[in-house]
Amino acid sequence: MTTLSTSAQTSPPDEPDRSHRAGVSIVVLCFGGLIASLTQTLVIPLQGSLPVLLDTTSANASWVVTSTLLGGAVAMPIAGSLGDLFGKQRVLLVSSMVLVLGSVICALSDTLLPMLAGRTLQGLSMGFIPVGISLLREITRPAQTGTAIAAMSGTLGVGGAIGLPLAAYVADAFDWHVLFWLSGVLAALVAIAVAVVVPHVPSVKGGRLDVVGALGLAAGLVITLVGITKGGDWGWGTARPWLCLVTGAVVLVAWGLYELRHPAPLADLRVTARRPVLLTNLAAIAIGFGMLAQAIVVPQLLQLPEETGYGLGQTLLAAGLWMAPGGLVMMAFAPVSSRLMTAFGARITLAIGATVLGLGYLVGVFFMDASWQLLVVTCISSAGVGIGYAAMPALIMSSVPLSEAGAAVGFNALMRSIGTTTSAAVMAGVLAASTTDFAGFPLPSEGAFRACFLIGTGAALVGVVLTLLIPKQVRKEA
Repeated sequence: MTTLSTSAQTSPPDEPDRSHRAGVSIVVLCFGGLIASLTQTLVIPLQGSLPVLLDTTSANASWVVTSTLLGGAVAMPIAGSLGDLFGKQRVLLVSSMVLVLGSVICALSDTLLPMLAGRTLQGLSMGFIPVGISLLREITRPAQTGTAIAAMSGTLGVGGAIGLPLAAYVADAFDWHVLFWLSGVLAALVAIAVAVVVPHVPSVKGGRLDVVGALGLAAGLVITLVGITKGGDWGWGTARPWLCLVTGAVVLVAWGLYELRHPAPLADLRVTARRPVLLTNLAAIAIGFGMLAQAIVVPQLLQLPEETGYGLGQTLLAAGLWMAPGGLVMMAFAPVSSRLMTAFGARITLAIGATVLGLGYLVGVFFMDASWQLLVVTCISSAGVGIGYAAMPALIMSSVPLSEAGAAVGFNALMRSIGTTTSAAVMAGVLAASTTDFAGFPLPSEGAFRACFLIGTGAALVGVVLTLLIPKQVRKEA
């Protein structure tokens, strides 16, 4: 294992060997981020069959998806804080090993409870991405940092886009357990590469983990997100989702008060409350909300029967293939985002990304009559996400001390996750509220899909406004 005693940001530019090692580390970190995000979509092709495969009810089977979402939300800020305390390479290694363990448990599962345990562990591995992004600041030279952060941020979209058609093909051609054996093997390769290639940078912060703070944050997030994600199933007219939301809010407020009084908090809320960080995190919620609209709306439009007059009659595999180029566009725009940040700064780059995202959804309002049209919509929106997602961690890291970078980037990733989770609930509600009868079954109406595109446009524009309110000059702290 290689150890760096100082940040590569301060290394002279004439060190080709260190630059090469940093380049290899970037590749490993991007591969790890790709695999972590890919595993999040593995069960989507199986959703309709999960009750039979796991011998359970449809309501219980839905927790196979929800548990991964909750695990990721909890892991991202806590993993970031652990990276600041004990070294980011170590946390990356643990995250990849957790992904291996979760994948193996899923691969051996034929009932609900072990599957939920495995999927929760797979969700916990999502801490790999914010920790990896924050480590890039420490191991790369300034000329490399922007592109490296942009590339790793792009893996969020690429993994999800590739995961859907890949999982659909594997599930169709082989036993469904093969999906998880495959993810386990890929995660093991990530763990080996992290251990061998990625350098360990000693922590500049030190101290102990705020265990009470970690548990409080986890409890508040889980209770709140359960209310959001299960509200549609339980019914928003019932007490359960609202009880979860109120209880979660109370727990999070109590957590915040505790953190403000703690001498070494899990998350420094005073840093988070600074205007550049706060506005970037609020923009992350809005852009994350807008980003998920295409992942919900486009696959349904592609797969609805043509007889509806607006559905496009595609199979699940075909729908995944129509959407896959969006992930590649997201990755392709990573270097574009880096150049935009060099030319205009991260703030303007984030505003450009949110604008392009909103433009993509606006095009979708009028351009949804053929599969190729939805491909265009997906690619435009994905380009906006690729630009914006790369700029967000750059904005965060330019506004916080190096010792808080991991926790701050993890918290920003959590805000994006809250945005996407809320979007899923809102879009599902809109699609369920306006339906049309088809052979005795209620299906979302054409107007409901257009409304979702308009909501996505509005969310992206809110992200633009919030971004432009971020101060132009951000003063760095040592």
